[in-house]
Order: sequence, then structure tokens, then C-alpha cells
Amino acid sequence: MTESGAGLPPVTGAWRAGDPPGARQWFTGPGALALEAGGALPEYTLAYETWGRLNADRSNAVLVEHALTGDSHAAGPAGPGQVSAGWWDELIGPGKAFDTDSLFVVAPNVLGGCQGSTGPSSPDPDGKPWGSRFPALTVRDQVAAEAALADALGIDRWAAVAGGSMGGMRALEWAVTLPGRVESVLVLASTARASAEQIAWAAPQLHAIRSDVAWHGGDYYTAAEGPHRGLGVARRIAHVTYRCEPELRTRFGNRAQEREDPLRGGRFAVESYLDHHADKLVRRFDAGSYAVLTESMNTHDVGRGRGGVAAALGRVTARTVVASVDSDRLYPPYQSDEIAAGTGGTAAVLNSPYGHDSFLIETEQIAGLVKTLLG
Repeated sequence: MTESGAGLPPVTGAWRAGDPPGARQWFTGPGALALEAGGALPEYTLAYETWGRLNADRSNAVLVEHALTGDSHAAGPAGPGQVSAGWWDELIGPGKAFDTDSLFVVAPNVLGGCQGSTGPSSPDPDGKPWGSRFPALTVRDQVAAEAALADALGIDRWAAVAGGSMGGMRALEWAVTLPGRVESVLVLASTARASAEQIAWAAPQLHAIRSDVAWHGGDYYTAAEGPHRGLGVARRIAHVTYRCEPELRTRFGNRAQEREDPLRGGRFAVESYLDHHADKLVRRFDAGSYAVLTESMNTHDVGRGRGGVAAALGRVTARTVVASVDSDRLYPPYQSDEIAAGTGGTAAVLNSPYGHDSFLIETEQIAGLVKTLLG
């Protein structure tokens, strides 16, 4: 494993025009997007991918929502324009849980992201990178952009909306904001509102990025170097919260990395593991998007302006399945229980040693939940 940050390009990995498109398609919004915090995004584009076919009465569409550093490539192999296989590849496809022989699956890249959708690395109306001028976004803003995409696709009502972590926030926000457009919803390892601890875990990540000398106040897109070191530190912090102590203890203990000696400046095996994940992220993700999306998660609260969380959850009319992970230290089960109780939905628990990341790993258990969801 290499040390994170070695030999990186000047600016971290936002998708750019001219890059191989993969299976991406693009939707451009019909006009300015009014933002919850005030003001508007004058124009915006969402990248998205689809699998299967929309049926004649447009009743078989499923929206799949990715997590913080995910993208629209939810299914399919790695290849040109796609650095890895789809993050839910085992769940989406012919004969799989989201059976594309009968369903039309849509996965958009979130607004504020960097894999083809408008974000801080994107050009503003004058053609300059948005950078520090990119507006603050909320989960509601992101859902509003996705609703415009659904309109453009001719989808009045989703048969299901599903997602985990940040994707679960958007799935739940869909069901609260637009209850008439969601028939069923699957929320995995997520919450109705960010907790103090989740915001606290995010704080040092944001400080790491913004303290990088290459951050340049967020306007680094034309600089010789981008803040990949700060982004790498942020990823190391985050990844610890994505797994759990028993797994790290079993896999690594306090063992030294092979051919390295911590008494002589070498790394522990667990440090090498974190370096590896940091290195992977900084080669494909933009620090500005990481900051924008992290702050949208921090401000997530379905009860804001709606009389509180209980009142907001009471708006949900969709058939709801909510699953926590028994080893999740970042989104503890009580948060999923609150959603299930408030929506009258089915509560489930993923039994896994992999912590929060289980919503990406435990695909057999999730397939069972999808079956329950879709009947």
C-alpha cells in the first residue's frame, strides 16, 4: 500500500467533461433551483444511470440513493469512466433483489457531488469553477433536484426509494417531502436528523480539509495542487467510524505493517489500512464536494420547520422498511427505531461485524429487506 497523497494529480478527483462517460446520462434542470437556506443555484445538472425499462404506465421505477462518497454507478462492472464495480452490484440486475427484468432502476449522482453532477468543481454560469462561492445545500435541496429529474423521466411516483447512510437521508426526505410520489421506502443505517456525535465526527474532517495549505479558501481548482492531504486525513477519520472496534481488533490488533517497524518510524497494520482507503478516495473524489456534502448531512433534520421529527415522520404514507446495523457506531440503532416507530414501518436489524459499512456489504440480508419492501 502506498502512502496516501503520493504522486497525485494537482486537483483531486472530480469527474470532468472529456473524461470517459461510462454509463452516465445527464439531466439539466429546467431553471434555477431555489435553496432552503436562501438564494438559488442558477443552473444545475445531475448525472444519473439507469437499468431496466420503464413500463407503459410508469409504475415500476425505483430510485436508488448513494452515500457520501458514492456516485451514480450503483451496478455494473468497472471500466471506462467507472473506477470500480457498482456499489450495489449484487442487488441490482436481472434476477437480483432489484430485478431489472421487471423494474426500472434510477441512480442519480447527488447535487453537490463530483461525479458528473453540479458541485463546487463545476463551472458557474461564467465558466469559472464555483469553488468557495458554491452555495450551502441541504438534503431537501438535493431531493428537489431529484424530483425535477423524475419529472423529466416522466415518473410521477416511485415504486420504491432506497438508500443507506446519506442515501437513507435522501430516501426518507423523499417520503416526508413528497409523500404522494413514494409508494415504498427503504432506509438503511441512517437517521431522521443528525446527532451531536455525528456532527462532532464530521467537524475534524472538515477542519482537516480546510486546514490544508492547498485548500486556498475553497478556490484551488486552478492551483498547482489541491487539498488531497486534508481530504486523506478526513477519510481516515471517517473510515474509523464506518467500521467497528471488534472488527479492527480481530483484523489488525496492534500488529505492525508487514516489513515495517513502528519503533523505527514504520506503521501499524491498521494505519496502513487507513492510508489505503485515504489514497483510494483522494484519487477519485473532490475535497470541495466532500465538504459540501458533509455539511448537508450535518444539517439533515426532517423535522425542521415541520413541527419536529415526530410530526414530519407522520407525513409519510409510503410502506416503510427501516434497518439498523447492530455494530454501527456512527448511526446507532435507536435512530432507525425512531424512524420505524414514527412511520409505522417495519424495523429490522442487519447482524454484521462490519459496522456502518454493512449497508454496502451485507447484500444477502438487504436483499431480504427489498423483498419485504416490494412484496
